[in-house]
Amino acid sequence: MNVLVTGGAGYIGSHAIKQLLAAGHQVAVVDNLYRGHREAVVKGASFHEVDLADTDAIADVLSQHDIECVMHFAALAYVGESVNEPLLYYANNTAGTISLLSAMQTAGVNRFVFSSTCATYGEPASMPIVETMPQQPVNPYGWSKLFIERVLADYAAANRQFAFAALRYFNVAGCAADGSIGEDHDPETHLIPILLRVALGQLPAVTVFGDDYPTADGTCIRDYVYVEDLIDAHILVMGKMRPGKPLFFNLGIGRGYSVKEVIDAARRVTGHAIPAKIGPRRRGDPPQLYANADKIKQQLGWQAKYTNLDTIIQTAWQWFQSQPHGYAD
Repeated sequence: MNVLVTGGAGYIGSHAIKQLLAAGHQVAVVDNLYRGHREAVVKGASFHEVDLADTDAIADVLSQHDIECVMHFAALAYVGESVNEPLLYYANNTAGTISLLSAMQTAGVNRFVFSSTCATYGEPASMPIVETMPQQPVNPYGWSKLFIERVLADYAAANRQFAFAALRYFNVAGCAADGSIGEDHDPETHLIPILLRVALGQLPAVTVFGDDYPTADGTCIRDYVYVEDLIDAHILVMGKMRPGKPLFFNLGIGRGYSVKEVIDAARRVTGHAIPAKIGPRRRGDPPQLYANADKIKQQLGWQAKYTNLDTIIQTAWQWFQSQPHGYAD
């Protein structure tokens, strides 16, 4: 299949390119390189430096490569930043996706795999989270993604040829098992990369944002899904979508790890002390989020292969040791 990957110079998008190419698909990539890395785009994909807001340019890329399906990863994804700069998130994430869909309509492309998020659920009343739970985000990032889910549903109702899936991620973690590509953000807000930078001596300590949450050890709990497992789900879903049958799936491992548990795992994997200090809570952080991913397992047969946190962190540690300054190396 001819696939367009948006945000392909980013962390998750670059892993999608790698696995799509390995599966025999033809891949074109669009990324504005605002926070992505040109070096992350795996050889064999056709790269176009284009912003999603440029509807005509996106339509040209779609037509040029005879695209049959779009995997949409391009988004801003910092919860704290979204609280401080909500307009930026609605412009980039929500309006940018509408521009992309308009370009797809012009080019006659009707298959769409959307990178959604567990942040659309807000603070659920119980755990684990199932797809039928109310979606009431507590930050603009979550709202920017939930609005897109609604846009997709409405567009599919109007365009009977359009097929889509919305995959609600939990915390994506780890790097390519072969060490070829990894995770490199600036600024870095993801817990595991920060821990590994402390282990490398690049940061003095990790800050734990709050230890007074209503959890067993007082720190936030999250579900960490391995990035290659995540992309396997995308490729599987791509072949299963049908017009008039939208797919909504959680992607997670089905259990949560607290911040303190993740720190302990990183200490085991790296053999470093990794000093930690307690800081104030971040606005918009729910106490716990972890998935029930039974729906996609029952309907499509997908489940995460890597559920041991130490193993997931080891894949990232391999990347960080070989590329201590990320793609700048």
